[in-house]
Amino acid sequence: MKKTLILTTALVGTAFAANAAEVTVMSWGGAYTKSQVEAYHKPFTAETGIAVNSVDSDNPATPIKAQVEAGNVTVDVADVEFSDAVRLCDEGLLEEIDTSALPAAPDGTPAADDFIEGALQDCAVANIVWSTVFAYNKDNNPTAPDSIDDFFNIADFPGKRGLRKSAKATLEMALMADGVPADEVYGILETDEGVDRAFSKLDTIKDDIVWWEAGAQPPQLLADGEVTMSTAYNGRIFNAAVAEGQPLEVVWDGQILDFDLFVIPKGAPNKEEALKFISFSTDTQRLADQASWISYGPARKSSGALVGKYSDGETDMAPHMPTAAANLGNALVNNFEFWVDRDAELNERFNAWLAQ
Repeated sequence: MKKTLILTTALVGTAFAANAAEVTVMSWGGAYTKSQVEAYHKPFTAETGIAVNSVDSDNPATPIKAQVEAGNVTVDVADVEFSDAVRLCDEGLLEEIDTSALPAAPDGTPAADDFIEGALQDCAVANIVWSTVFAYNKDNNPTAPDSIDDFFNIADFPGKRGLRKSAKATLEMALMADGVPADEVYGILETDEGVDRAFSKLDTIKDDIVWWEAGAQPPQLLADGEVTMSTAYNGRIFNAAVAEGQPLEVVWDGQILDFDLFVIPKGAPNKEEALKFISFSTDTQRLADQASWISYGPARKSSGALVGKYSDGETDMAPHMPTAAANLGNALVNNFEFWVDRDAELNERFNAWLAQ
């Protein structure tokens, strides 16, 4: 009788586990994923009972495109860059999201009016505003760089430079360093002469570049002294400097602002749970909570007033946000339409330049 009871209990437990709701969320790893786990995943599971499986990728857009095209989708929610969200939606690889179902702000303002302009798309809901910046190791730079020009100035600021192995952001920064005002960058880059100009500027530091592909690499390259300056995601540098005590400093001049957005791959196995996860994770409080773990700005206006101190209880987060007024002096907002139209062409040119 006792054995039968144990067996029955085991079977019931197995059946419950098999039927338990879950959602698989793919993001970028490192400090960024940690901020999402703390602000979104754990409280979502606590409130709904839905388990969150967290998986990482150097760029989630790539594997989810492959999964949908192969008809073998294992991811329910992915965190992707703006241009990838629009492109994948245009290609029919994402589920449409009814943004009218998203929660209103605490004062009743509808989500459509509470999110920053551009943050809601047919197939995507933004969670953060982040930026590509450049940073340096204070121990390895006797003179502190303070402009994007300095990043390309090997003569006065010697040493290796870390750059993301991608045309996006790299070409824009090259043009700004070559004297193009931020508000004219995309107009110049739309021309053949502008593209040539960007690559000519990159030629001036090509022999000194160390290429990176994953967001965790630049802080490590800087900490190890393999490069004296590197482009990076601003939140990764914040984490290395504040959480890990590395002597790293962000230079905001020439930063490129962008959104990251949640999307649902076409054919996601747990679409209903995915929609619940996105709705929960992009409410006012949750977006403000994430900003206490990493220095990315919330995509909702109502979250701003709730952003306080870092999780250490000491560091004020506001000055570290890419959207802080003091950090916007020479900032460029990523033109997602430009990259949706030109991504393949410019990366082909970029790869050919790398091979030269």
